[in-house]
Amino acid sequence: MKLRPSRTRRRGRIEIIPMIDVMFFLLATFMLASLAMQNLHALPVNLPQGSAQPLQEAHPLTLTVTRDGKLLINEDEVTLDGLASMVAPRLATDRTVIVNADTDAPNGVVVQAMLAARTAGAEKFLFAVRRK
Repeated sequence: MKLRPSRTRRRGRIEIIPMIDVMFFLLATFMLASLAMQNLHALPVNLPQGSAQPLQEAHPLTLTVTRDGKLLINEDEVTLDGLASMVAPRLATDRTVIVNADTDAPNGVVVQAMLAARTAGAEKFLFAVRRK
């Protein structure tokens, strides 16, 4: 006598719809996490208003003067005495420095920093402004 199995075996299926939902959730999570981890290397500076053409240079040399008179070359804090030694090796071929000065920054500090950059070899100064 031939015995039949009591239960027929069904082959398992992989449902694709829930897997797609999980993948989209993971994608969104990693995108948001990577945006939160991004360091912008920017200081909050209250720029004066004006109208100017956007700068085309990829990595300009930026001289930042904050409200309390701190000086920064790109992201590195410097003193007025050490400014010339920091600017000289970082100048590009066009010898342009972007001055990113706060509206409330002391004018004397801005002028002294520009003079120190000029002694280091800077020839042109561009002032960063906030668009109107």
